[in-house]
Amino acid sequence: MNPAGRTLRQGIVVGLIAYASVAVFYAAFDLLASRGTLYTVNLLGLAVFHRLDDASVLQMPIAPDLGAISSYNALHLVLSVVIGLVVTSLVDLAEHIPSRRPAIVAVIIAGYFVTVGAVGMLSTPIRPVLPWWSIIVANGSAVVFSWAYLTRVRPGMWQRIMPGSK
Repeated sequence: MNPAGRTLRQGIVVGLIAYASVAVFYAAFDLLASRGTLYTVNLLGLAVFHRLDDASVLQMPIAPDLGAISSYNALHLVLSVVIGLVVTSLVDLAEHIPSRRPAIVAVIIAGYFVTVGAVGMLSTPIRPVLPWWSIIVANGSAVVFSWAYLTRVRPGMWQRIMPGSK
């Protein structure tokens, strides 16, 4: 397979892994909190697409909104795949342009913090049921599982992209 095709395929897989790891984390998070497994996704969909801005509604039962759940899942999936494509493209650059490695690694790391910050800002109305730590851990799990996949399909990648490596 040509390098561009490999990057495209791996980027999609990275995005799907990240999407699935976050989804599984929040399903378990909600299950352990004795809520329905789609509770957080429902609230995120309501917050993002229906402007849920009054935290007092969290004191009452909230019926699942299939439109909000579907819309948020679609958004999450698309953004995860886009991020996966960007990350694998950056890894390719870091592997092939040694002089750019420090900047590229910094961009990848900054991307994690930007993602956590963006999710945090979008979910401000539901902060009482979606704490910051859960956003950090969910996105951290996406990084760990995606990185594990990339290091498996690109043996030696870690050594090749670290600043100062040859």
